[in-house]
Amino acid sequence: ISTPLCDVINNVCGISMKGISKELPWPGARCGWVEIYNKDKDPIFQKYIDTVLSAKMLEVCSTTLPQQVIPVLLSDQRYKEYHAERNKMYEKKSRFAYDTFKKIDGVIVNQTNGAFYMTIAFKDGVLNEKQRLKIKNNTIRNYIEEITQNVALDKRFVYYLLGATGICVVPLTGFSCDLYGFRITLLETNEKKFEWIFTTIAEKIKDYLNS
Repeated sequence: ISTPLCDVINNVCGISMKGISKELPWPGARCGWVEIYNKDKDPIFQKYIDTVLSAKMLEVCSTTLPQQVIPVLLSDQRYKEYHAERNKMYEKKSRFAYDTFKKIDGVIVNQTNGAFYMTIAFKDGVLNEKQRLKIKNNTIRNYIEEITQNVALDKRFVYYLLGATGICVVPLTGFSCDLYGFRITLLETNEKKFEWIFTTIAEKIKDYLNS
């Protein structure tokens, strides 16, 4: 167990960033907070903290409720077994997803280790503005063709994937990333559907790159 920052920080100004997401099976309970130490010791640090807190109040909802129930949840006698089983499930999903994508020429993928999402990056030069996927619905196809004019190449792929399959992923350029690619979660609980999603994406990547 790590030594708490409060035990060693003394009079030094500091911030300890806290969060809980993987531990709670509670939709909406993913939250983060900060512990601020010695705010009054330095006027510049105090001004910085006040600015951060003011900005947070404008954009982030309160995380008080999840924080209050953490001790009760983590001390429940069923929690350790539940958490161990959950970790096994996500490890299995991560392995399946990695094994599915690593076989594809033109992409780079790393196996996740504890995350609920994974990133698939396209290798340099494999994407262009002429690639597309077959979309059966004419209305959807026309709409996708219209909105993919002059967009980032990974965003173009993401839109075509959505139009062709109904599967939604997030382009890496949406995170101000210099790489083309996409991010996808491992959260689907139905095993057959999960495998279908990742197998389908892999097939569509191949189709798109070869189109």
